[in-house]
Amino acid sequence: MTPSPSRKKTTAVTSPKPKPALEEQDKAASTTIEVAAVEVAELTEEEQRDRLRLERKVEHAFYEAGKALMELRDRRLYRSTHKTFEEYCKDRFGFERRHPYRLIEAAQVVDNLKKMCPIWTQNEFEDNGATVQSGQVQILPASEGQVRPLTKLEAQEQQQVWQQAVEQVGGKVPSGRVVKDIVDRIRERTKVPNPYREGEICVLLPKDNPDLRGKGGCWGVITQVGDYSCTIQTWDEDYTVKIEHLKSLELLDDDCKFMQQLCLRLRRLHQVADHDVSVDWLLQGLGKQAKPYLSALQAKLLAAVEKEYKIEWKQNK
Repeated sequence: MTPSPSRKKTTAVTSPKPKPALEEQDKAASTTIEVAAVEVAELTEEEQRDRLRLERKVEHAFYEAGKALMELRDRRLYRSTHKTFEEYCKDRFGFERRHPYRLIEAAQVVDNLKKMCPIWTQNEFEDNGATVQSGQVQILPASEGQVRPLTKLEAQEQQQVWQQAVEQVGGKVPSGRVVKDIVDRIRERTKVPNPYREGEICVLLPKDNPDLRGKGGCWGVITQVGDYSCTIQTWDEDYTVKIEHLKSLELLDDDCKFMQQLCLRLRRLHQVADHDVSVDWLLQGLGKQAKPYLSALQAKLLAAVEKEYKIEWKQNK
């Protein structure tokens, strides 16, 4: 038997990759990449005009939105899909209840300023200092926040405050803070005492306050008096409103006491759980009858409903 030839075990050795020479590394590190300069073409006169026109659109987008919302509301163009304007704005635009009305109010202020504000001489510049446009322009608000402090002022006051704010910032568009500071100073100087008192009976005037929608003609009792507002208690809810949303019935003290007690009776009925819908009809009717008395039939109906729900009522003298 012939022995098998012996085999030698060999191991392959891989040589490490040689590192670049030190001078090559230095050379690579010091390599300079040349970038060709890109020449920026200047805007033509037509392009400058287009730029300014488009910038104005961006700045005044809130105004266009307010005008559009006003038309949607006034023409009730939401009625095919939504019961109320507020629901439509929330579903379609994601607006919370108060925001669409702020935009509408802001657009109304801008319309007023367009009619009344003076023309200003103004220069506009590019970053490099080249004059883009020089001439006379009307400086108007660029955001809803700049207009918001003006919405509760009369038209003439809006114009005066805006003009003063523009002058204060050197003929530019003032910030909302600047406008608000001027409004606050004017109100402080011309502060008129709140004409209402606790216990007084007033009627609600909704005007442009969305929180009072459907409450026109409702009466209530003043429960708290502030500098520029009051809290009024009606048959179904408490509202804190500005004094311009109230009108006093100018009743005698005894008549005020009767209405105060009537308000409490109506509220107690309203708070009865699962009451019949006919109760709401009675409450809504009496809640808008701004008179310090009940007819004989009204008194019987109210007493009968209270008896039905076991509500005892003893008139205070």
